[in-house]
Amino acid sequence: IDMYVEGLADLNELIMYHEFKPANEKEKDLANIMDKATNRYLPVFEKVLKDHGQDFLVGNKLSKADVNLLENILWLEELKPDALAKFPLLQVIA
Repeated sequence: IDMYVEGLADLNELIMYHEFKPANEKEKDLANIMDKATNRYLPVFEKVLKDHGQDFLVGNKLSKADVNLLENILWLEELKPDALAKFPLLQVIA
């Protein structure tokens, strides 16, 4: 659980600082966030859910990792509504 939470904290940090970027940097920053989210972070969590065969990252009940994942998913969808287009299992969570 801790490993997932730490990874999600890294993604969360990228997203959190986006709103505080100067206007002239926001487009580049958003592209960076989406690149890292869709190529580094989201594929890992999609694979974990697929391999685990459950609706939860670990075990068969809600954990802090699941809550953090949902929080990040909601933030990503707020920034870019189709952020989960390639991740059907993550779409189910949201």
